[in-house]
Formats: sequence, structure tokens, C-alpha cells
Amino acid sequence: MSFAVLFQHLAPMRLLTRCAGVLANCRQPWVVQPLIRAFVHRHRIDLGEALHSDPGAYRSFNEFFVRALRPGVRPLAPADWTSPADGTVSQVGHIRAGQMIQAKQRRYSAAQLLADPALAARLEGGSFTTVYLSPRDYHRVHMPCPGRLLGMRHVPGTLFSVRPDIVQGIHGLLALNERLVCWFEHPRIGVFAVVLVGAAIVGSIATVWHGVVAPPRQPQIRLWHYADGDAMPPPPHLAQGEEMGRFQFGSTVVVLMPGSAWGFHPQWQVGRQVLMGQPVATQS
Repeated sequence: MSFAVLFQHLAPMRLLTRCAGVLANCRQPWVVQPLIRAFVHRHRIDLGEALHSDPGAYRSFNEFFVRALRPGVRPLAPADWTSPADGTVSQVGHIRAGQMIQAKQRRYSAAQLLADPALAARLEGGSFTTVYLSPRDYHRVHMPCPGRLLGMRHVPGTLFSVRPDIVQGIHGLLALNERLVCWFEHPRIGVFAVVLVGAAIVGSIATVWHGVVAPPRQPQIRLWHYADGDAMPPPPHLAQGEEMGRFQFGSTVVVLMPGSAWGFHPQWQVGRQVLMGQPVATQS
């Protein structure tokens, strides 16, 4: 076991996350501005892409971290599935016998990830891809295809780092960490799921239709159903490329796609850096 993996087990990750959240939400300019400018310099962030390119426009580090981009800097590719986020492709594969690949052929359970065996059964035989968002990446998550929201489940869990070396070293990490499972109905192909996986130092997970879901971090699973006629307001219909949620600090998005007729784009490969809106897969 590497030192980095051992540290994940021994360190007080929840306490560290809470402390980081307090600092990230601080609105004292003498704290906020040096922090933002040091972060931009350290990670070589191109603020020219941001809607507000002046670091002084952000009242807190969190405001800067979930900054919006200028219109047009992430064009949407003509593909059935497009990247939900900026980041690095960490896995691509098929859901077989209820299993998905986490890292280097290390498998984990789709039912455990989704916290829903019935939903996992509906997606059996489909495809999936995982995108890792490093701290330097744009941290808003967008729809990989059009869909009508059916439900949302907040699953409490650990707060291990989701850095690639840590994911490789902890079996089933993505199904152990805190996560937000959102499932939708595609207008043609049925139900698909987008899972926002929390991690160490992630201050919050939020969606555009609900707002901040975590924190609070509660010990039990929370479930929201969105069905026409039952939900007030009615469930949102989101277009491909439309924003659906956001993270505060680095994390991971897993997209589970129904059916097996998807041909992944040649450039959608493990280890490749990608941008939101780039092609993932098209019906083959």
C-alpha cells in the first residue's frame, strides 16, 4: 500500500473537508484574493475563458472555483453523447454482469455505485465512461445528451481523494465515496444515469434544479422522485450541453449509457484530457 493510499485511511478527511470549506467560503478580500491568484498561478488557469476574467470579481474562492465560462468557448460536438465536463478520461467500458471497471481492470458494482439494483439492472449491457476533474479544471457538469429528470439520490459515504493513483489503490472507491446519482429519460433510448462522485476537500455538490445537495452530509440516503403529475414544479427537461450541476473542488463524473450500440469516438481514450462538449460516442 502506497503512502498516499495509507494517508486516505488514516487522515481525518471529513474534518479536513469542513476546514477547507470554511476557508473557501471566506469573503475577506485579504484572504480571498491572494488565495485565488496563487491558485491561478500554481495551476496555470486560463481566466481568459471565464465569464469574469478579473480575479477581483470573485467574492470567495468557491465563487471563483465554480466560475462560469464565456459563451462559445465549449462548442457542442455533433455526437449522440458528449463530454459532461472538462477533465481526464479515466475509464471507458461496458457494464457486464453488473460490473464496471474502476482502474486497471479492477471492477466494482454498478448497483453499489447507483445504490439501486433495479436501476443497475435496467442499464445492464450498456456502456459507461468516467471523467476525473482535477482542481485546475472547469467544475460545472453538463448534460451528455438530452433528458427528462426522473430522480435523484444522495448517497452518503467516504471522502477519499479521487486522484487516479488513489482510485487505483482503493477497491471500489467510486462506490464508497459520497455521491449524487441522477437518472434521466432520453427522448429515444430510455433511461441513463449521471453520477457526481464527491471527494476529499469537495465543499459541495449542487444541481441546477435543486441547489446545494451536500452539505448537509447526513448518514442516510436521501431520495427525490420527479414524475409528471406528481412533482411540483414539473421535472426539468434538459438539453444536451445544458448545465446540470457543479462541484467545489476536484471530483469525478460517471455516465452510464443504456444499450450496447454505441461506438466511442476514436479520441475518447483513457488518459486523454478532454473538454466539455467534445464527442464521446455515437450510435454505431
